[in-house]
Amino acid sequence: MTVLIQIPTPLRGFADEQAEVAVAGATVGEAMEELVTRYEGLRPHLFGADGKLRSFVNLFLNDEDVRYLGREATTIVGDATLAIIPSIAGGTVAEPPAPAQATATATELSPQEILRYSRHLIMPEVGAEGQLKLKAAKVLMIGTGGLGSPLGMYLAAAGVGRLGLVDFDIVDESNLHRQLLYTNADVGRPKIDAAVERLHEVNPHIELVPHPVMLDSSNALEIFADYDLVVDGTDNFPTRYLVNDACVLLGKPNVYGSIFRFEGQVSVFWGAKGPCYRCLFAEPPPPGLVPSCAEGGVLGVLPGIIGCLQANEVIKLIIGQGDPLIGRLVLFDALRMSFRELKLRKNPDCPICSEHPTQTELIDYEAFCGIPAVPETPALNDLIDVTPTQVQSWIDDGRDVHILDVRGPQEYAICRIQGSTLIPVAELEGRVGELDPSRLWVVHCHHGPRSTRATNILRDRGFQQAYNLAGGIDAWAEEVDSSLPRY
Repeated sequence: MTVLIQIPTPLRGFADEQAEVAVAGATVGEAMEELVTRYEGLRPHLFGADGKLRSFVNLFLNDEDVRYLGREATTIVGDATLAIIPSIAGGTVAEPPAPAQATATATELSPQEILRYSRHLIMPEVGAEGQLKLKAAKVLMIGTGGLGSPLGMYLAAAGVGRLGLVDFDIVDESNLHRQLLYTNADVGRPKIDAAVERLHEVNPHIELVPHPVMLDSSNALEIFADYDLVVDGTDNFPTRYLVNDACVLLGKPNVYGSIFRFEGQVSVFWGAKGPCYRCLFAEPPPPGLVPSCAEGGVLGVLPGIIGCLQANEVIKLIIGQGDPLIGRLVLFDALRMSFRELKLRKNPDCPICSEHPTQTELIDYEAFCGIPAVPETPALNDLIDVTPTQVQSWIDDGRDVHILDVRGPQEYAICRIQGSTLIPVAELEGRVGELDPSRLWVVHCHHGPRSTRATNILRDRGFQQAYNLAGGIDAWAEEVDSSLPRY
């Protein structure tokens, strides 16, 4: 049988940048084995040391989840499409989290509210009763960035009575191409302060509750307890798993959205009524496999599209109309301008939302995601790290310093250290033979994580004089060469 395997963006670098690969196989296992035989670089990301597919690898055969149906042994009938769905972090009408009065009339709204929400009031699916449910609802937004901007503006405009905001970041100029809550005047301000001001201007009739904290296991349950539902607008895996688990433990719906370059995902995870996030992604991908927006980039309009879809799901849940995305995952591809809907299954052995959970409290999510603890004041790794000023002093002393840039070519086009050699970190192991191990190498990326991995690769290959530029080219621009643009 011919099987067209769809390769997700984070894995395409290991498959010659192919989005789709045609293979032969009578079962899902045979098809996947042919794929990794053809592209060996995919094998460690898809298969564990035991030879079995890794638990965070989700496979959909002709849009059907085959994970709990024997996955590798599933028979393929006729020509088929097999989709690999990695972490990027339906059915019936849901019960509204905050029920309104049994009967409602527009007179229970102020004249100003009647005018403001008039286009809702004349819709039979919303009407006065639905608008009063919105007014009574309490929604918590995690993050006020790319997804949080459209979420906040549309939920505030819709009249959600109490809107909680969780964020501790500040506004950076690089945010402005997608985070439309903010303007140039907000650069350097705490996002939550600027967001509250802007959303109050959008709708002065609602209550805005700021939570200027870093969400973690010590405060999540207390913060979530005061809200009917939670909207996940985060950009990292530890917080995604934290949000999911806290929602499951409290029985609250989690309206999920994620973005990467041109692609987005949307669903409603509600452990009491369907799958939760862990049912879809039992464990996170290895650290560094899926780049952040800062490393991989994101199309400016994409969070607007995905955030609006999340806001739509929130409103549907509150007013009790339509079919919420419980048990369904919507995938959006901006380049193809296409939507796909995949059916999700609840994991009967899910550690958090199954009938017999093995986890009944919040855990250390940084450790769960394989992220080492970061000290309050990051220290240099004396074995491999060097500062920009150290490198400049080596150059001034006449040492033969060779600079290796492991960013992508698009970043290299923005700015570069003069005379540097470009080899993206994903290509380094295959191209290490191009480099002389006897030379003094200083490796850099944008801020340091990719170059740290690259430096360790070189050290493992015998490059005893390979060093990581602490802080990356951003620190170089700040400390050594201010003529370089920062991004």
